[in-house]
Amino acid sequence: MSSSTSSFNLKRYFAAMAVVAIITFGAVWLWVLAMPLAFLEPEYASWRAKQALLAQCDLGDVLILGDSRATVAIIPGLLPVKATNLAVGGGEAIEAYAALTRALSCPQTPKLVVLSIDTVHFSRPDLFWERTMRFGFLNAAELADLRDVSHALGDYSVYEERHTDGIPSWLRDRLYLAHFPPYYFASLIEGRLLWRWRHNEAGLAASSAARGQYYFGIDEGSSVVAADGKLTAFRPLPVLDRYFARILALLQERGIPSVFVAMPVNETTARAIRPEVRDGFAAWLAGFEARYPGFRVAGPVVRPWPDRYFGDGFSHLNPAGAARFSASAELNTQFAGYQRLQAAPPRTQNDAQ
Repeated sequence: MSSSTSSFNLKRYFAAMAVVAIITFGAVWLWVLAMPLAFLEPEYASWRAKQALLAQCDLGDVLILGDSRATVAIIPGLLPVKATNLAVGGGEAIEAYAALTRALSCPQTPKLVVLSIDTVHFSRPDLFWERTMRFGFLNAAELADLRDVSHALGDYSVYEERHTDGIPSWLRDRLYLAHFPPYYFASLIEGRLLWRWRHNEAGLAASSAARGQYYFGIDEGSSVVAADGKLTAFRPLPVLDRYFARILALLQERGIPSVFVAMPVNETTARAIRPEVRDGFAAWLAGFEARYPGFRVAGPVVRPWPDRYFGDGFSHLNPAGAARFSASAELNTQFAGYQRLQAAPPRTQNDAQ
């Protein structure tokens, strides 16, 4: 065989390999776009349920916005009003604002919005790129809005969080919006392409039936100090401060009242929270009360509950704790005066979900 023939065959081989690689990559990309329930983490199913409730404008009279503690603690089926829980794991004011703007485009808007975000989720970024963007919760316009607000404030803490891959920000944004496969490779491997499909389908159905509520830890008690107890001061990030103000301004403009309700934390964490953190948070919220007449803070900003009601080290209530809080006077007094549109609350948490 001549050297020219050998060289030609080698080029054909590499060309064939390149075509196979492109076809394979394209097939994986199509899989990522079409079948996220098949391989993504179980929490994705609950996020998708919330997006479906929003898209269907199936919201009720009360909207709950916030982070994972609110996701767990407020069971809509146990409330005296028809409600939807759109709080998300790692959620900050950015996700809450995006959910609210979509909810306010519905024919029937909420009569009351319950807000609950802990001190940590005002003080530092959490899971914006790992969850919010990978799960497709924000669209292109909402991500561009975050970029513009970050630029205006000079606060890139969320927008540029852990951005160390060298890809320009504008390109990274487009890749996330297009669900670029490398951002999902770990999930594809762990999920074995199709392994999580049945479990996630069940999770989607359960979260939809529970109107957005779902659990994290379900242990029968936790005495671990959560992140709140490790803060030395309360310093809200400028970008999160701005988004929270935008939420309240939008609600004020639409004439919709809002209430901030701190979710319970275990007694161990409550004892560890520094007075300057607690008092700084309370003072910051009081400033918003003064600026927005339709907004109020209900009760203390640190709400200690016995450790036995918590299911993990992040102060997420366990099922018994969530049922107790959802039926409690400290939550349900917030709904006085709002029309009851659903049947009597279920007798058990299983009935609720």
